[in-house]
Amino acid sequence: MIRLEQQIDFLKEVDKLKNIIRRNYLCDGNRFENTAEHSWHLALMVMTLAEHANNEIDTLKTILMLLIHDLVEIDAGDTYCYDSTANETKAKREEEAANRIFSLLPLDQQQVYHQLWREFEERETPESQFANAVDRLMPLIQNVETGGKTWQKNHISESQVLERCLPINDGSAVLWNHAKLLIKSSVAKGILHN
Repeated sequence: MIRLEQQIDFLKEVDKLKNIIRRNYLCDGNRFENTAEHSWHLALMVMTLAEHANNEIDTLKTILMLLIHDLVEIDAGDTYCYDSTANETKAKREEEAANRIFSLLPLDQQQVYHQLWREFEERETPESQFANAVDRLMPLIQNVETGGKTWQKNHISESQVLERCLPINDGSAVLWNHAKLLIKSSVAKGILHN
């Protein structure tokens, strides 16, 4: 019974992810998305786009990785990817958050979740590279669909977006080529400054 109680406590805690608001608008530009929605969308992207990975991937493992990769934002918050000051402390804040949040689980699950989270962060396996690829592609798509709403509000340049999106290539050359076309088109339309 103790094991079940730990698991239920964890599940109640991670419900808080629905309250973490990201800087990206939904594709319709109606509102900002929350981090739980973002994680769900990325999992669905893997199911849909796995055939485009550079290397064969374990789809289920990649989905699991994406479902837990942002749980740390419950404590650490969503650090805007272009905020250089906040990114200086991001790794430390997220490590502390991972330790606390995953410690709510029984030990065997703590270890699995922590390993999946760390693997995502290290970007060394085909699964983590593809997970990171879709994690960077979706905000790009959202910005394009909203006419660069977040980019313009934060004065983001083409070079910043290219640098942020470059790891897409590690997971999928196909998705990277698509990302470059989206970026080039955004500059041509004037929704992204070069």
